[in-house]
Amino acid sequence: MKIPPSPPKDAVKFCEFVTASPTPFHAVHKLSSKLRSAGFKSISERSPDLDQFQPGSKLFYTRNQSSIVAFTLPSNPTRESSISFAVGHLDSPCLKVRPVSKRQKSGYLQVGVELYGGGIWPSWFDRDLSLAGRVIISNKSSTSEKGPGYVSRLVKIDRPLLRIPTLAIHLDRSINDSFKFNKETEFLPVLGLVADQLNGSATAGAQGQGPSRTGTPQPFSGANTPRENEDDVSRMETKHHPLLLAVLADELGCEVGDIQDFELSLYDTQPSTVGGLSNEFVFSPRCDNLMTSFCSIEGLCEAAESSSDSTVRCVILFDNEEVGSVSHHGAESNLLPSFVERIVSLPAYEKIGYHNLLANSFLVSADMGHAVNPNYENKYETNHSPRINGGIVIKTNANQRYTSNAQTTFLLRRVAKKAGVPTQEFEIRNDSTCGSTVGPHLSTHVRTVDIGLAQLSMHSIRETAGSQDVRYYIDFFKTYFDVVREFDLDLKVD
Repeated sequence: MKIPPSPPKDAVKFCEFVTASPTPFHAVHKLSSKLRSAGFKSISERSPDLDQFQPGSKLFYTRNQSSIVAFTLPSNPTRESSISFAVGHLDSPCLKVRPVSKRQKSGYLQVGVELYGGGIWPSWFDRDLSLAGRVIISNKSSTSEKGPGYVSRLVKIDRPLLRIPTLAIHLDRSINDSFKFNKETEFLPVLGLVADQLNGSATAGAQGQGPSRTGTPQPFSGANTPRENEDDVSRMETKHHPLLLAVLADELGCEVGDIQDFELSLYDTQPSTVGGLSNEFVFSPRCDNLMTSFCSIEGLCEAAESSSDSTVRCVILFDNEEVGSVSHHGAESNLLPSFVERIVSLPAYEKIGYHNLLANSFLVSADMGHAVNPNYENKYETNHSPRINGGIVIKTNANQRYTSNAQTTFLLRRVAKKAGVPTQEFEIRNDSTCGSTVGPHLSTHVRTVDIGLAQLSMHSIRETAGSQDVRYYIDFFKTYFDVVREFDLDLKVD
């Protein structure tokens, strides 16, 4: 029997990254750790220390815990200096817990959720779901002189908590003919049973116990005890199930009364993995677009091992692309322009100027693309049907849903050839609608090309990509940061 080859190391690292990153908050945290290990220094966007902006420095900062800017400064900036941007997004379609989530029906505890983005929502039924996100808690160990009174903490509950059950086929024989459901009334996750909550409350009140990591979570008895922040406790328990708050408090090692607010998303607890007969696939949630996020940062770190003469290398990963990019930390924000303004404010760049620097710059809008699905070949344009593990997908749309044009794709192909990475073409059929990326939002500032990697089941709770494509993507980004400016100077357009 033929033994399948070992899974590619980069694909395995990607799977570990995705499993640890159920939300953009967690992805930013993991990428920040990677950057630090590669010698990048963390700075504050709110009060940056300009003394750290030295030639050859490697820096990064975050915004809202859900977007990140990482960059290296050249050793010798000149009037012809440029910025080589690689940008993408960190968010994916998911279910988010509503601000008032407490629901109860037919003896079940349920959690009210809102749909985020354009997900393939039937794929969320009958999955082992849990919760992750960030929680604002009171920092009782700190004083105003020593630190903030409130902090934002990440939380990821690693065991299944919720499930959205389908209706048994015996009660709906037509369910396989056309699976339809009401997104408001028939798409509510089940958290537990009402009887368990009532029994848990009685036990907790009698014994004074809180939640246990090894047993059934129970509400803190302190929730019924008068305290300084009693109004906050009552407010949160009015909006959310006490058991849910108890689980969060246990995970964070705090009291229920310390929880002030949160942003929580549901995620599938099944880990990301490499699979297929020859380990040629990545079976994973959130390939769109954590694969770009992971690979662009890996490529930047590898490129940063050698100095750049006159080019700023920069990766920006945004939030909220799946819902239009209109936010303080999305591609429609000032995150990119403010970065450029900060660069040209440095003494070494003052003579270059904001507009001249952008005119010399280039931007790769990197996302994921649609691999041809063998069961639906007629959904793809005949000559534009990308293959998994076929390398970079160049995405073009005459109506500017993608930003690629002859100038930018020419440069892209030269970079890919230099990197030894194959390229493919994708355009949508005329009788289909086209998705979009962060590219159109940013192409108003700088020349842009849209690319991706081929994947199946985009926006499903479980997607499929290529394990070999991970290294292709990393190699492309590393080479892009090294040579795109050289290739650009070799092309005369304006």
